[in-house]
Amino acid sequence: MNLMKRLLNSEYSTMAAGNEVARRWFLQQCGVGLGGIALSSLLKSSGFAGPSSDPLAPKLPPFPAKAKNVILLFMGGGPSQFELFDYKPTLEKLDGTLPPADLLEGYRAAFINPNSKLLGPKYKFSRHGDCGAEVSELLPHLSEIVDDLCIIRSMKTDAFNHAPGQLLMSTGSQQFGRPSMGSWVTYGLGSESSDLPAYIVFNSGKKGPSAGSGNWNSGFLPTVHSGVEFRSNGDPVLYLSNPAGVDLTMQQQSLDAINALNRRRLDVVGDPEIATRIRSYEMAFRMQATAPEAMAVEHEPQHVLDMYGVKPGESSFANNCLLARRLVQRGVRFVQLFHESWDQHGGLTRDIKVNCQATDQACAALIKDLKQHGMLDDTLVIWTGEFGRTPMVQGGNDGRDHHPNSFSLWMAGGGVKSGMTYGATDELGFNVAENPVHVHDLHATILHLLGFDHKQLTYRFQGRDYRLTDVHGEVVHSILA
Repeated sequence: MNLMKRLLNSEYSTMAAGNEVARRWFLQQCGVGLGGIALSSLLKSSGFAGPSSDPLAPKLPPFPAKAKNVILLFMGGGPSQFELFDYKPTLEKLDGTLPPADLLEGYRAAFINPNSKLLGPKYKFSRHGDCGAEVSELLPHLSEIVDDLCIIRSMKTDAFNHAPGQLLMSTGSQQFGRPSMGSWVTYGLGSESSDLPAYIVFNSGKKGPSAGSGNWNSGFLPTVHSGVEFRSNGDPVLYLSNPAGVDLTMQQQSLDAINALNRRRLDVVGDPEIATRIRSYEMAFRMQATAPEAMAVEHEPQHVLDMYGVKPGESSFANNCLLARRLVQRGVRFVQLFHESWDQHGGLTRDIKVNCQATDQACAALIKDLKQHGMLDDTLVIWTGEFGRTPMVQGGNDGRDHHPNSFSLWMAGGGVKSGMTYGATDELGFNVAENPVHVHDLHATILHLLGFDHKQLTYRFQGRDYRLTDVHGEVVHSILA
């Protein structure tokens, strides 16, 4: 009873000016009562209630879905497909010669003279698994799980510089200000966790992504759908721990007072950003209890830590991969891992090996771990960069320039065919020769796996309906299980 009085007093409101009726006044004066609210909350948590006012309440997609969570492994900088997934014996044979003149007609390179000599692959390839997929010697761990992968060798993009390319892959547009893929997914599906953000981002490698937070921003969607950047060591977000002299009771009282004021203002103006602010404060309070446990990789069995190559207390891509599994396991809808930088304009032989040593084992371990936990079937894992690299040399004889015409990525789980290699490039790996897949097609396919028609998941802004794929995109049905 005392708690009810305190809640009513803290949320007290009166009739608004004019004909508007404040929601708090209605609840207090019209017999709805806290009992009804409590019942509604219980029903909602059990899946029996109708639509919720919480924008991140879990929602069912309009169509049957294969996947319900996404882990995006973003290799920022543009990994070279020629050293990883797309072996070209003809390119190896023609190493050091000029490319055909007709191939370069109208071609626009980012930095090099297109007439630069051809550069053969720097590492050996061999076939692996029952599917016989050709994979580089740089990826010994991934080679063990190729039967769980769908490798796409026919990707295309419109951008040939990093920030626009990363934005296009992350948001469907080369311009800043559009909602990220993770934001669209949480907008459509909500979250299954009330104690952790719906959309979490990690960074590792030499530097952060070229497009920065534009890769996980919510754009014109409500900011509750923005990605929340976590640190993989120490407090996941700054100031999560209380300062000296602030105990739980004091913090709860402060939160109650602040949110009561925010709710009174929300009742009057109806600004969704106020609702976002209320939710963020409440989420931060709950995260103080839940986030440290979720981030505690040291609680994992030693064989799991060894499988990923994780050293508790150290920040690394491996640590982030294990955290991605732990977070998805706790209901987080979308986890995005950035690892920069794969931008080898020179020093390709050395640096791409370093990149693979930092990521290969953990990527393979993530797939194995999800599979062992029975989570791979409904968790979609995507490994990609923003574009590929040229078959022509840059940086003397050991580098490649940006290349939007063709690149490779892989997907696993979540309703994607396993043990499949899809699409192909020409004999020099310059253009897509078979089954082209544009970034917009990739986005359409991801949304399809999550139970959405990409043409119907829209948000009205500035007088028109926007979507992740804008006016483009076709579902790649051939890669669907």
